[in-house]
Amino acid sequence: MPEPAADSDARPAPDALLADAQAERRGKLKVFLGAAPGVGKTYAMLEAAHAARRDGIDAVVGVVETHGRRETLDKLAGLEILPRRLHAYRGRELDEMDIDAVLARRPALVLIDELAHTNAPGSRHPKRYQDVDEVLAAGIDVYATLNIQHLESLNDVVAQITRIRVRETLPDSVLERADQIELVDLTPEDLLKRLKEGKVYLGDQATRAVRHYFSPGNLTALRELALRQAAARVDDQMVHYMRAHAISGPWPAGERLMVAVSPSPSSQRLVRAAARIAERLHARWFAVYVETLAHERLSEAARDQIADTLRLAEQLGAEALTVSGADPAEALVAAANERNVTRMVVGQSRQSRFEEWLRGSLVSRLLRRAGPIEVHVLPDLEAVAKAKVEAAARTEPVAKASFDPKPFLWSTLLVAAVTGAAQLAAMVSSNSVVSLFYIAAVMASALSFGRWPSLFTALASTLAYNFFFMPPLYEFTVADPANIMALFVFLGVAVFLSGLAARLRLLAEAARRRAADAAALYSFARKLAGVTALDDLLWAIAYQLASMLKARVVLLLPDETGRLDIRAGYPPDDTLSEAERAAAQWCWDQGRPAGRGADTLPGPSGCSCR
Repeated sequence: MPEPAADSDARPAPDALLADAQAERRGKLKVFLGAAPGVGKTYAMLEAAHAARRDGIDAVVGVVETHGRRETLDKLAGLEILPRRLHAYRGRELDEMDIDAVLARRPALVLIDELAHTNAPGSRHPKRYQDVDEVLAAGIDVYATLNIQHLESLNDVVAQITRIRVRETLPDSVLERADQIELVDLTPEDLLKRLKEGKVYLGDQATRAVRHYFSPGNLTALRELALRQAAARVDDQMVHYMRAHAISGPWPAGERLMVAVSPSPSSQRLVRAAARIAERLHARWFAVYVETLAHERLSEAARDQIADTLRLAEQLGAEALTVSGADPAEALVAAANERNVTRMVVGQSRQSRFEEWLRGSLVSRLLRRAGPIEVHVLPDLEAVAKAKVEAAARTEPVAKASFDPKPFLWSTLLVAAVTGAAQLAAMVSSNSVVSLFYIAAVMASALSFGRWPSLFTALASTLAYNFFFMPPLYEFTVADPANIMALFVFLGVAVFLSGLAARLRLLAEAARRRAADAAALYSFARKLAGVTALDDLLWAIAYQLASMLKARVVLLLPDETGRLDIRAGYPPDDTLSEAERAAAQWCWDQGRPAGRGADTLPGPSGCSCR
């Protein structure tokens, strides 16, 4: 089947290309993944090694644990086995893989069994996967084996399933960095049969294993975990390939869900609904907030609402993202295509019909741009309830929103000044030149005050132009029908330019803000380059954070007993309340946030501990 072509106007993702370039300098890691001991991971790895040798690849055995299994011992025949290094420990000699022997022999491929194994005390690395990382960094390919219960993120899940806590674990990132994953699968019935035949454990050990660990229910659950992990890794590899080759998605090989988050209080209900949909589909899902130009005008409460919603999504299993873009629909579709999303969940628009006619609806723009992505629009129940309440209370007076009259007064004065200048210009030029004065006034108002004052300026300019410069003069009438069209064209151009100039003003403000942030980070990097003492480093960090966050920042470090002490702060202050100290200590001990914006100890003076 021919490979889909990359979009002609798309470019490969830089981070994907960088990852590929870095991987070229390292060896390739292939992991033989199994649901439980005895499924045949080591045997499959040895078979692959024999196949590699037949293809002329220099393959050797770094370490293979046979556990006395005859089939595995027979499969080792014909492979070069590197000698192991002995370590004396408590009166015993423990043999481990000799990493120096591997690096000195420098084969093209080395076999390293039991990736999660803990090395003997005195070894170069405490864990075997760290040995593997050093071998890969030397440019040597590695075949390794791993059981699903050794992944750190699944440790609690496996303990809940089997009632046995696995002590040897490794970070999930080890499996995520694997170039290939081969799932070695065996049905629970076949594995139990192998166990009873003594092909997994010997003697009484097999009987105990059946009684405590190898029950059909446990094996079925572990098998599902292994299948899901393998599928998730394959899905990540597919997305990486699409990004590296600038292939626009989605490829519907598996379900991926994305929910759009906004400052609306109904966003949390939207996130919960997306979590239920993702659970039914067994799909990976994302919660995305688009930071537009209007983000800076949001209140503190609205920003807290967004943060709470994204935090809720993470608690429900989503990957929370914040992307920037002028058009929310375009940014959402771009984020969805980049992550191979197949379904998108959005809330019903709260815009009025006039606002949808004037600015367009997010839902309609999404439907036009989404292409093969399914868009699920969920009703806004809060808006429906609010509409019912408003309909029932229409006879009650409605409080008018306060506004600042100063921009409108300045715009009126600007129109008056421009009219005076235009009167002088009309003595030596035509009305077409005079109209440019009013266009300039509209642009100036939009750049100085924003959208609504500029629209007011456009309307006032149109009336002034009609009153002072279109015959009959000093009347709000138009004698020549041709001038009616000219007047409407002038009004349309003025309104269009007012919107365009207001948008340029927002873009300029955003660019100015980004430039200030970049300058602050550059200044911070220069400070760090000249820091040699820890106290200077901590002070520089506290100062930079306080300057960027516009907040008081205090840095604490633990002493020998684990108690946190203040090491730096800005503004300079060495006092914390007992409640703030308690929140900070809990945050350090538990490795979780506390204080403002967190679920634990949210009260102490609005402090936030990370």
